[in-house]
Amino acid sequence: MKVKTILVSQPEPKVENSPYLQLVEKQKVKIDFRPFIHVEGVSAKEVRQQKIDLAKFTAIILTSRNSVDHFFRVAEEMRFKVPDTMKYFCQSEAVAYYLQKYVVYRKRKIYVGKRTFQDLAPTIKKYKDEKFLLPSSDVLKQDVPDTLDKLGIDWKRAIFYKTVISDLSDLRDVYYDILVFFSPSGIESLFKNFPDFKQNETRIAVFGNTTVNAANDAGLRIDIQAPTPETPSMTMALEKYILEANKR
Repeated sequence: MKVKTILVSQPEPKVENSPYLQLVEKQKVKIDFRPFIHVEGVSAKEVRQQKIDLAKFTAIILTSRNSVDHFFRVAEEMRFKVPDTMKYFCQSEAVAYYLQKYVVYRKRKIYVGKRTFQDLAPTIKKYKDEKFLLPSSDVLKQDVPDTLDKLGIDWKRAIFYKTVISDLSDLRDVYYDILVFFSPSGIESLFKNFPDFKQNETRIAVFGNTTVNAANDAGLRIDIQAPTPETPSMTMALEKYILEANKR
């Protein structure tokens, strides 16, 4: 069956030269974006209930832009002035760059990993005397706490925000040729919103091993998968599939 419509379960990219935009132009398909999950901040009161005193920490571990936003939001709600001496350990350059929204970059001690959390671990290990805070979502990849425990550092996790399933009821009678998922939470949201969902001719595209496992556990047929050596990005995987499907 030919592909004409695609729903991506994420917010629309804000960059001008988005690969999705190029896919629309080259393959003449319609792509809609709709977050199946969203993030909601935890109140300062709830953070205090986790026995978190921001004044006791000398370093912050930031794994995402959300962790940056919600750390500074909670600090403001608690009327805590983040000291200039605070050290920031950022999982990637993108996270470190985003930090500039809140701090003067050149005046702060900022340490950056390459991409994965494991890349950041050797840098964290060099600062064993620091007291580390990990502001995170209620959903956290297990390798993060496992890695920090192995380093033998003084660290504490605090839930500053939560992943919440979005209301998709307005999509009940809307059909798409392909649904694209990037996390197990997205799959969970699909079935929470539509418990009677039947895949039928709908193609399912998934990114990452944990999403593959969640789709399999939910009994979905996976038609498109990324990353692979041949298609390292989701847009490349979609384009390869569309070229095959639409030439029939």
